[in-house]
Amino acid sequence: MLGSLPVRVLDDRYRSEALAILDADPVANVFVSSRVHTAGLDPRRLGAQMWGYLREGRLVSLCYSGANLIPVAAGPDAVRAFAERAQAQGRRCSSIVGPVGAVGELWEILAPYWGPPRAVRAAQPVMSTSSIPDVEADPAVRRVRMDEFDVVYPACVAMFTEEVGVSPNTGDGGVLYRARVAELIRDGRAFARIENGRVMFKAEIGAVTPLACQVQGVWVPPDLRGRGLSVTGMSAVVRQALAEVAPTVSLYVNDYNTRARAAYRRVGFDEIGSFMSILF
Repeated sequence: MLGSLPVRVLDDRYRSEALAILDADPVANVFVSSRVHTAGLDPRRLGAQMWGYLREGRLVSLCYSGANLIPVAAGPDAVRAFAERAQAQGRRCSSIVGPVGAVGELWEILAPYWGPPRAVRAAQPVMSTSSIPDVEADPAVRRVRMDEFDVVYPACVAMFTEEVGVSPNTGDGGVLYRARVAELIRDGRAFARIENGRVMFKAEIGAVTPLACQVQGVWVPPDLRGRGLSVTGMSAVVRQALAEVAPTVSLYVNDYNTRARAAYRRVGFDEIGSFMSILF
């Protein structure tokens, strides 16, 4: 029993119960699950709070409350409870992201209090594959080395700025973003094709659990788009991920990015759900 409160901040005593909820949908929950697998539920290690929603004393829903606010397995009652807690503490996140239904309901409650968002991504197809791609892999795509950080970092900034609408170098001068890019390189989760000191294609595996991993940051320079570099590049990343990282590879993409969606389908990804993101 977790007690009588409908929502409470969880700690490591509830790690197994939380992971059972997360692993019930390993693709949709891969980011939050990866954090819990790595750091547990202690807020100091997790770098966030994990809120738990109880029904008749049983943990049934979660909400990751950190740089992102992410509802997990949240029905209408849980969404309202999480929204009330978020409203009470004030906005501390830079985005709300997760399944369309839950995020839409959460934002409907919070919008009058948190003000207009910078952007709303109303439909972001979630895609996954567990099969080796049929298309050719780019043999030049490989793991990035740490001594290539200064080559790859500008490409990461360009991707982030294009995708999110603001530079990751604003605010803290890029300290946190540089640290994150360096961490991914050190962990062998950054991939790129580099020719003559120029990044031709890049992608990272941003989240990993025993059941799934999530690709992020897929980018090709604007003047090289339309040449199939993303298809062969992603084929290379997916092959390495399936062989060495996790049995399922996932990602999510904006619905209006028809070129990217077509490229991912060519690599073997299927659309299995939809996310929504509210960006501040």
